[in-house]
Amino acid sequence: MTETKEWFATWFDSEFYHVLYKDRDYKEAELFMQHLVAFLELPKGSHILDLACGKGRHAVYLNKIGYRVTGVDLSKNSIAFAKKFSSETLDFKVHDMRNPFPKKYDAIFNLFTSFGYFEDDYTNIKVLQNIENGLKKNGIAVIDFMNVNYVKKHLKATEKVVKNDIIFDINRKIENQKIIKDIQFKVAGKTYNFQEKVQFLTLETIKKYIKSTTLKLEHTFGDYQLNDFNVNESKRLILVLKK
Repeated sequence: MTETKEWFATWFDSEFYHVLYKDRDYKEAELFMQHLVAFLELPKGSHILDLACGKGRHAVYLNKIGYRVTGVDLSKNSIAFAKKFSSETLDFKVHDMRNPFPKKYDAIFNLFTSFGYFEDDYTNIKVLQNIENGLKKNGIAVIDFMNVNYVKKHLKATEKVVKNDIIFDINRKIENQKIIKDIQFKVAGKTYNFQEKVQFLTLETIKKYIKSTTLKLEHTFGDYQLNDFNVNESKRLILVLKK
């Protein structure tokens, strides 16, 4: 997929994506992983697939606390960075989640809104089927998505963000059942335009997708402390699925 024009393939592989989001909260990510593996009672040494791992912040921490981890992402630049942390029990590969996985895992984590990037329901279902087929018997999948109802209620239409002396002009809207973020900025006199576009997926919609698999929805949480999901107030929609 080297010649694709899909937004996530270009934006996530851009150096400016990592500038804009350089201050992401690593401590929050680590606490989430602590809460999650404790709740799942996932034995140390289990093999976890971090699906759409980015630069590997979750994968590196999961490996640090005793898990074998494989991180995969479509972004070659992100994987090149993550490979700096590789070891016998931690590896990273370029992989498109729309394609089947060559191995089976004890658990598959799809974190920080790395779902719903595509244009149709069929492709979202295909990703879930790949997750299903990539799990060992009784394996666990976790999808960490945003609560679109909360996003709609609190949408900030315009924003200016300054990072590394670059002024990012950000505009957000909900259109055609998608949450769209337009990002514009100038560097050395050149104007850049990128876009993030995620489908407006409610819990009920994702439940319909799950019915196309043998996965069972075991739990829904609304934040990284694993409090119960509230359709109007929760910031996150975290799904725990079992094969």
